[in-house]
Amino acid sequence: MTDFTIHTVDTAPQGSKAMLEGAKKQMGMVPNLFGVLAQSPSTLQAYQQLHQAFVDTSFSPEELTVVWQTINVEHECGYCVPAHTGIAHSMKVDPLITEALRNRTAMPTPKLQALHDATLSIVRNRGNISTAELEAFYAAGYGQQQVLEIILGLAQKVISNYTNHVAKTPVDDVFKPFAW
Repeated sequence: MTDFTIHTVDTAPQGSKAMLEGAKKQMGMVPNLFGVLAQSPSTLQAYQQLHQAFVDTSFSPEELTVVWQTINVEHECGYCVPAHTGIAHSMKVDPLITEALRNRTAMPTPKLQALHDATLSIVRNRGNISTAELEAFYAAGYGQQQVLEIILGLAQKVISNYTNHVAKTPVDDVFKPFAW
């Protein structure tokens, strides 16, 4: 069996049911990613906890979007790029930012560009960011806290991006207008 099940509240393992019910109550739907992750209650729980922890960081909605989408685009996640485009729209993030990220073009501000560059370096170099890159990140107004918060965001995105690659998770109807 190679096809991954996209669980509903009714079909999910017992340990995932409450989390899917919570998602449905909060979002009005169970995203397909959650339905796939539900097969492993521990993985779904870890993903949701990492997501909340990342949302609770020092980053603004625009900065959260830069970190998420930089990683999604670099990982070529056909599910997460449209999903986070829709999420960015709901968070009132300037479409110039989301389009620049999706199209791999320059960020609209030097500070967001520094965040994008640092995130991309951390992803591409598996955390081995150079001293010069860190200094540029710090010169843009960020600090050690934000370096660690990028790594937190990356931990969340590894779960979703890699799951979506392995499971070939179909994009939810609500995010299809943002197909990438």
